[in-house]
Amino acid sequence: MSEGVNQAPPAERSPVPVVAADGTRFEACLVAPCGGAGPALLILHGDRGIDASSVAWCERFADEGYAVLAPDLSRHFNGNAFALTAALADVAAARPALGPHLEAGARCAAVAFGAAASVGLRLAAHGAIDALALYEPSAVVDEKDSGIACPVTAHLAGDAAATVRAAFERFAAGQARRRVYFYDGTSSGFADPFQPGFDRNAAAVAHSRTLAAIRPTIGPHYDLPRLFQEHLTHEFVTHDPHATMATMVDQPYVNHVPTLTGGFGHDMLKRFYTYHFIPKLPDDRHSVVLSETVGPDTVVLELVTRFRHTVEIDYLLPGIPPSGKMLEIPTVIVAKFRGDKLYHEHIYWDQASLLVQLGLIDPKGLPVAGAEEAHKMLDQSRPANALMPRWRDSEGKPIQTDLPDPKSSKRAVVR
Repeated sequence: MSEGVNQAPPAERSPVPVVAADGTRFEACLVAPCGGAGPALLILHGDRGIDASSVAWCERFADEGYAVLAPDLSRHFNGNAFALTAALADVAAARPALGPHLEAGARCAAVAFGAAASVGLRLAAHGAIDALALYEPSAVVDEKDSGIACPVTAHLAGDAAATVRAAFERFAAGQARRRVYFYDGTSSGFADPFQPGFDRNAAAVAHSRTLAAIRPTIGPHYDLPRLFQEHLTHEFVTHDPHATMATMVDQPYVNHVPTLTGGFGHDMLKRFYTYHFIPKLPDDRHSVVLSETVGPDTVVLELVTRFRHTVEIDYLLPGIPPSGKMLEIPTVIVAKFRGDKLYHEHIYWDQASLLVQLGLIDPKGLPVAGAEEAHKMLDQSRPANALMPRWRDSEGKPIQTDLPDPKSSKRAVVR
């Protein structure tokens, strides 16, 4: 299962015949979102025609709630660049095919690859799209693109040509709505699972950044905290593995990082929820949420959980018999969504802290702490640096500060 390929069949996928302005015919790939309608998104991947990679990108963004269209622009590619006037005309001829799949008032974004970046940039310059993401653009931006008003995000591989890097750095300089990301250590094709240079982790980060550019402008807008809370409710309140799985994509995964517990794919994860997670939760459990961070496709929760160790908790303390002790642990949950369905969860905590609290690790002489970790997260004023033997060495030494002298600073008076 790849971050670059969709995990569930889309509602509809079909080749669409298009008649160009000059009367010639070409095809476009149309993928409707599972909800039937959504904002419009153009995939400009035409230098190789409609290949498996083009289709996979269409399906991936349809999973995110977009009505996706990829016109075949390859006939306008001369091996180095696109004939822009003809390519733009074909995009305009293909766009009406999206009509039946667009939500009311739908806006349009584009995702362009390689040399097709020139087509995307020109669409943006003409005001024909509302947001643009570029993957490994080989076209160098020029003065014609300086007036682009919509958000533009560009993703460049680590081995991108120096001229391209410099041109996009200049393009983004001082422009709040333009972002250029360099993925050092990656090579051409880093975001395409059909290419030898595919880098799963870089591709996932690039996808989230693309959504950050597109979703605020054209939607769809999902209430991710509410959707995640629904998932957690089925886990910890209703204890319903079937309802829990219904909040997720067809092939999700969950990883409890310290213990490597969870599941990869529907069957393994449902088995985990049904037999090893939900029935092995302690009854006496309470969590305090410390922070919530929401991204375009991600919810990150920071919390402190307190529970009595009354059962063998398979996912948290596998193989450790119940101790009856009250345990406290800070936890971070990273929940990634695909559209309105949960795709994966990464859950982090300090396993050493739990083992100290259970008396299974002697903390003496080790840089580990027990329940003090949770206590300090709940009360930041508690002592710090107690595990640093050399902390006392700096006591009384001079420090410098950039803060102004409060006696000499002037304060504006508002009347």
